[in-house]
Amino acid sequence: MTVRPSVLCPVDYSDASKGALRYAAAVAEHFMTRLIVLSVEDPMLTTALDLGSGIHWTREASLEELAKFTSAVFGDQATASALCEYEVALGKAPVEILRVARERGCDLIVMSSHGLTGVRKLFFGSTTERVLRETTIPVLVTPGTNPGRVRVEDAPRLLHRIVVPVDLSPASMHQTQVARGLAEALSLPLVLVHVIEPLKSHLLSRLHVPGLDANRRAVAEEGLEELVATLPRRLHAEALIVFGDPAEEAAKVVRDRQAGLVVVGLHGSPLLGPRMGSVTYRLLCLAPALVLALPPRPGIFPGRVNSSAVPVAHPREISRIPTNV
Repeated sequence: MTVRPSVLCPVDYSDASKGALRYAAAVAEHFMTRLIVLSVEDPMLTTALDLGSGIHWTREASLEELAKFTSAVFGDQATASALCEYEVALGKAPVEILRVARERGCDLIVMSSHGLTGVRKLFFGSTTERVLRETTIPVLVTPGTNPGRVRVEDAPRLLHRIVVPVDLSPASMHQTQVARGLAEALSLPLVLVHVIEPLKSHLLSRLHVPGLDANRRAVAEEGLEELVATLPRRLHAEALIVFGDPAEEAAKVVRDRQAGLVVVGLHGSPLLGPRMGSVTYRLLCLAPALVLALPPRPGIFPGRVNSSAVPVAHPREISRIPTNV
């Protein structure tokens, strides 16, 4: 049985959040499920409003403003508007976004990587980073632009292809299988890319170990072959190995291949839980594409990929992640 996802979209009334709302609506419309539109108010600003203008902030007024904003974004898209539920929270934006996602049983968070600046800067940018560090559900991060109306049938034209930067840890298997579900649903080409980072070691530079880069490439090729072997041949999945800075090289592949979607993994550790690495953060800044960030699965932490030890994602698990955006 397919589990219908619910979608959470936090907004700050910027053009960037309009774009996030349009992508979130496309997912919600396809699955005909609820779209929870969230606004997080800063307690300090609401207090300043009360003291400075004599206008008393109320949750009802914020809900009305949120509904007007959403209505203006969707216009005559009656179906999208009908799927919306509105939520206003008061507090620190990352905490409230994660709390609402947890309490409302959301399966996906859709939010922009950019937002407003100045007095009304509520949560985008640094808050997006924190949400990615602590989320336990997938997050679709959208570019800081408003694409206009987004429809599922437009996805192949908008996305072109999917890039999957893998580090060949056990998490790469789940990451690849989710990307496979997306590629099959949208009939999109799939590109797996692994970046070999230059070794920055004074000791190694003195040792002059012969064939070290060739050995590292051979190990990477073996790991990519294991991942590609799990994919149907009809996808014609492409595997790339490049050398250089991981974020910069992955972003270059995204630009060169005109990829509209990147599927990345959010690594974790038994002690710290899910965390977004600096590579993922820089990739978000450099790649002009949608980025689907997947939190680590329970019990999966960095190490070498091994297809015999890492279970392939069950179809039901993939179905819980919106695949047609």
